Amino acid sequence: MRKKILIGFSVVLAVAVLTIVGGSFYMLDYALDNSERSTKPNYQYVVEQYPETAEWLDSLVSNDILRDTFVVLSNGERAHAVMARSDSARGRTAVLVHGYKDSHVGMLHLAYIYNKVLRYNILLPDLHAHGQSQGDDIRMGWLDRLDVLQWMDVAERSFRSASDSSRLVLHGVSMGAATTMNVAGEETPSYVRCFVEDCGYTSAWDEFAQELGKQFGLPEFPLLYAASGLCKVVNGWSFSEAAPVAQVAKCHKPMLFIHGGNDDFVPTSMVYPCYEAKPQPKELWIAPGSAHALSYKDHKEEYTARICDFMGKWMK
Repeated sequence: MRKKILIGFSVVLAVAVLTIVGGSFYMLDYALDNSERSTKPNYQYVVEQYPETAEWLDSLVSNDILRDTFVVLSNGERAHAVMARSDSARGRTAVLVHGYKDSHVGMLHLAYIYNKVLRYNILLPDLHAHGQSQGDDIRMGWLDRLDVLQWMDVAERSFRSASDSSRLVLHGVSMGAATTMNVAGEETPSYVRCFVEDCGYTSAWDEFAQELGKQFGLPEFPLLYAASGLCKVVNGWSFSEAAPVAQVAKCHKPMLFIHGGNDDFVPTSMVYPCYEAKPQPKELWIAPGSAHALSYKDHKEEYTARICDFMGKWMK
């Protein structure tokens, strides 16, 4: 009888382990695989969603001002970005980082503020496994921080002016905002003057945990723990170490935090721990009633005014 119980327990345990392992592989595939992405930029979509960009974007494209650039990153992969020079930049450049399963196209409406309104140079990278950059696995802004550090150096060298000192702002939305906060926690060159993060999450763990509960009704244990460990083995990073809230605590350069007041994808509540962790100087704006990544679309004039005011303080 005892032997039968032990055999039965062993079978149940083996099934449970296999279920967890299988679930972990499924989670990584579901959440982090982006191998089937489109690599063709859809600029018409930008114009349809943001009509104010039409004339500006048409001029950039038709006059070959918005240019593709490819670099080989330190990990040996080929990465893509678009860039545009402004003759009125006076050394000022904005690097804009897109969100989850998006591409540089998803940041063109904000590039409009920097290039058209503020007259900055702009560089918009496609993150690893997005757009025309190589890779299949999404990195949730963690290993991406290393690539963006390299892109900022590319931007500075590309737009360097003999008459003006280089000044650069890094602005990201959603996963791009998490990337921005992760970059901010690293040692950055003196030409990096400030950061703007729009609706970034506290950590990949927190974001996956809330989506696991909301979409599937599942608790964190045991699946999230197992999937995080598997991600560490397979992709070289864990969900808990991808923590912008810890990174911003090490940043002493200015940062503007923006979050929609009705964001339920990256809950609005996530901005407050990040803001509190960040030493001064810092500013916070909660866009009234806005859902995820829609703060600009809902409040174009105020969003633009807040960006211009922040740049006026720190990009002089």
